[in-house]
Amino acid sequence: MLALLIGVTFAVLLWEIADANSATSARRASRTALVEAGSLEQLVLDFETGQRGFVITKREEFLQPWQAARKELPAQARRFTGTATSPEQRRIAEQIVRGVDSFVYDYSVPLVEAVRQGDPAASGLAATAEGKRRVDALRARFDQYTADERGKLAAREDIAGANARRAVIAAGVGLAASTALVAAFTVLQHRAVVRPVRKAAAAAGRLATGDLGVRIAPSKVAEIDALGASFNSMAGSLQDSRRRIMESVEEVHRRTARDLHDGAQQRLVNLMIGLRLARELVPDTESSATELLDQSIADAKTAIDELRELASGIYPLVLTVKGLVAAVQDLATRCAIPAVVESNFDQRIPAAVESNAYFVVAEAVTNAVKHAQASRIDISLELEEVLRIRVVDDGVGGVGAATAGSGLTGLADRVAAFDGVLTIESPPGGGTTILARIPMPA
Repeated sequence: MLALLIGVTFAVLLWEIADANSATSARRASRTALVEAGSLEQLVLDFETGQRGFVITKREEFLQPWQAARKELPAQARRFTGTATSPEQRRIAEQIVRGVDSFVYDYSVPLVEAVRQGDPAASGLAATAEGKRRVDALRARFDQYTADERGKLAAREDIAGANARRAVIAAGVGLAASTALVAAFTVLQHRAVVRPVRKAAAAAGRLATGDLGVRIAPSKVAEIDALGASFNSMAGSLQDSRRRIMESVEEVHRRTARDLHDGAQQRLVNLMIGLRLARELVPDTESSATELLDQSIADAKTAIDELRELASGIYPLVLTVKGLVAAVQDLATRCAIPAVVESNFDQRIPAAVESNAYFVVAEAVTNAVKHAQASRIDISLELEEVLRIRVVDDGVGGVGAATAGSGLTGLADRVAAFDGVLTIESPPGGGTTILARIPMPA
């Protein structure tokens, strides 16, 4: 469209310029015709003036202008007829030339010869009147010729002015339309290309920081849409891969915790029972033996407690048996500072979501206990279209992207693996609020 508009504008300008050039040439021709007409008329006046002076004075020096005009007449007559600007003007010019020739050769030359020969009739009133009549007739024709030519010159000047105005208007309209078209094209390019590319760059930045749930909206531009589709496919593949890895890790944790509970922990329990039975069989008089058995029983109990704590940290048994809410409540009872749990549901949800939600809460509680110097923790679990987890402490706050440790980064990864969003609000001195939103699978 821009190329077509510029082409049309330049075509109009060239046409107007051609017209302007034609009008300029025509004006130049008219001015030349007027100049040549004036020159020929001046020759006629030189003829008339020279012959009159000679007739009155009979002196040859008065014929010098007459003689010069006679020599110049043929060439001037050709120039005069040659500069006529139209067939009608040429016809009038030829009539004028014939009239000038008749005046010169039929009247002026015979009159001068007659005066030279001393003919008294040559100086009479009749001869003088005839000359005046002829000159007046020629001047009338010259006036008609110049008047017509001046009219044409004025018309051509009007045409040239109109052409110039049209050229200026065409140039202005073309420039304005081109500017508007370029501006519209720029806006469309910004909307269709620049803005989607910026959004793609922003999405790539979010993806680089670990937000695998980011997606690029479809675009009407084929190349941008293909880029967005490839980006979304890549992000989806990464997200699915991380989800599978996380689910695999959770399964390993679950199996490890179960094996510890069913294997090593049960064996330690059996060992402690055996030690207690052996202690009852040994009399109190055997102080060395009883002390050794009592110490072994205490060590076995400590090992059982540590193993139970280890298994709970890997994957709590209550999470497998009773679900998320019960596991979080059990976590709150074992917390080193007071922790209150509120929930609007008690049903089970998909195991992968349960385990990740539990460890989000566990990591947030651990950070509050270790780093926040908090005196209270409030835990909220809400289930609607999404699972909403909120952990609030009254600690020192001041947690940001630059100060967040690997624990909070791991939380973001866990939530993002399930298309969720994690936000942290932690103004200095105002405590820390960790909010996670995890969509529920359909």
